[in-house]
Amino acid sequence: MDDRQRRIGENEVIFREVNERVRDTQETFQFGTGEAEFVCECGDASCVDRIRMTLDEYEELRSDATHFAIRPGHDVEGVEVVVAREGRYHVVRKLPGGPEELAISTDPRS
Repeated sequence: MDDRQRRIGENEVIFREVNERVRDTQETFQFGTGEAEFVCECGDASCVDRIRMTLDEYEELRSDATHFAIRPGHDVEGVEVVVAREGRYHVVRKLPGGPEELAISTDPRS
């Protein structure tokens, strides 16, 4: 994995960790909507875009350590591939090799 791929992957890992805290907060305080505003998990450290998802949608996303939620158009060629287009957000899967290994090794749920 080259430096660019590593930097992108590390940024995405940070955003995933932020979203885990958002989910924890939603569950702790049992907000009634069943939805939350998550941060875009793209590789751009300066991205401030938000994604509204239900907690069920978020749990589905987190069922695979190599999947990340991004705003449409935020995918990075050579690092990930779009595997689902959900309207409000896209789901990307890390490509085999370094990007995939980093996503799995840093998964807070494993």
